[in-house]
Amino acid sequence: MNRINPRKLLLSKWTAATPEHREKHFLVTDVFCDEEGTVLDIELQAVLTQRTQRMPWQRLQDMQTWTMGWK
Repeated sequence: MNRINPRKLLLSKWTAATPEHREKHFLVTDVFCDEEGTVLDIELQAVLTQRTQRMPWQRLQDMQTWTMGWK
């Protein structure tokens, strides 16, 4: 399991383990927090197509789906 500090996710780079639509490399472009500052969701942007998706940051901990950095 990847150890991730949710406060340091902004502008971090990720590689999809199984790319879809030729989208392999992603960048965290936004971090969504609640009133107390707890990170809830992130916005990932595909480098190739600029498509964005919002998801819970905990999904990045799944090593079957995501790898830290661009590989």
